[in-house]
Amino acid sequence: MTYPLPPFSDLVAIPKSKFAAFVASLTGRQARKTGRKRAQAGTHARTTVCLFEGSAKAVSKSGIGQAMRHQRECLELNGHHWTSSVWDRYDVLQLNTVLPDSPLAAFVARLRGKKIVYYAHSTKEDFRNSFKGSNLFAPFFKMWITWCYNRGDLIVTPTPYSASILSSYGLFPPVRVLSNGVDTRFFSPSTPARSRFRRRYGIAEGVPVAISAGHMIERKGVEDFVELAKAMPWAQFFWFGYTDPRFVPEKVRKAVQSAPKNLHFPGFVEHSHLRDAYCGADAFVFCSREETEGIVMLEALACGLPVVVRDIPVYSGWLKDGENAYIVPGLTEMTERCSQVLRGVIPGIAEVARRGREVACNRDLGNVAGQLTEIYEDLDS
Repeated sequence: MTYPLPPFSDLVAIPKSKFAAFVASLTGRQARKTGRKRAQAGTHARTTVCLFEGSAKAVSKSGIGQAMRHQRECLELNGHHWTSSVWDRYDVLQLNTVLPDSPLAAFVARLRGKKIVYYAHSTKEDFRNSFKGSNLFAPFFKMWITWCYNRGDLIVTPTPYSASILSSYGLFPPVRVLSNGVDTRFFSPSTPARSRFRRRYGIAEGVPVAISAGHMIERKGVEDFVELAKAMPWAQFFWFGYTDPRFVPEKVRKAVQSAPKNLHFPGFVEHSHLRDAYCGADAFVFCSREETEGIVMLEALACGLPVVVRDIPVYSGWLKDGENAYIVPGLTEMTERCSQVLRGVIPGIAEVARRGREVACNRDLGNVAGQLTEIYEDLDS
């Protein structure tokens, strides 16, 4: 996953009130904040987790921001107490970004003798081909994230593929694989949602629609998506998400500027609107060239939408061509397969979509929550 330019951390200058709170927490006099929702914890011991937000606003509209929201829901599902402040009482610090305030938070937690779980969403490989200068700085980015991840007692990453990449980074903590998950109750097939999407954008039923979502950067394949729209003027295409053009290479800006009239860029939309788009479209086309998982792809699968993806290593072992998704090697094949799906000329599209939803259901937040609790228990053993 990639990052826009980060703001200065509010941890750089620690207010006196925060310092006092820190001292009070060491002496046991700091009140505990918790999540608002509570669930029955069952037989599991409750763990208090600091889900550190820090510069979360910088990543709130990215996959990392969505992953953090999923983690909050997982904590609440299992009845764990949680806070977002490093100055509160907690048992485990949970980090998600490699922005400068995260290792600072790890330093505070280490002083207090707390365990640290570091979510590794980012790699050198998915930093490349993102923003201006990303390829030049990728080797330095690798050194930085390696140093950051080594602040943890345990590293969590969403797929075996991303774990295999991290294994070559010289990391000291053990690495566990745990999906970012997807809320399959919220993201589910819905005829009313389909109608809302088409009504919202003035699309008649029967007009084929393909959508994609993500930052408008080279790695995500926005240039290829533009070419798909040009090749199929009889269909409507939507790309949800936005990246400031000042931060991307000129060739990406030119590609977006050359988009045909049947390609629409609504920008970032509410989750409910994105859910409606998944339900209202006829195909989700994910042109990305590198991922650590792909939350938007899981959301599309959960909504029962046929998914067309590029053949990249992250999908190995859990997506299978013609069984639960359509996997293609390049733009030419993607154009052909996307056209076939939108025209409905491939036998068994509905069955592929149904099996795709099964893939998403296996990664439902309820399942992820249970596995996350096991991680906390293992930290204490």
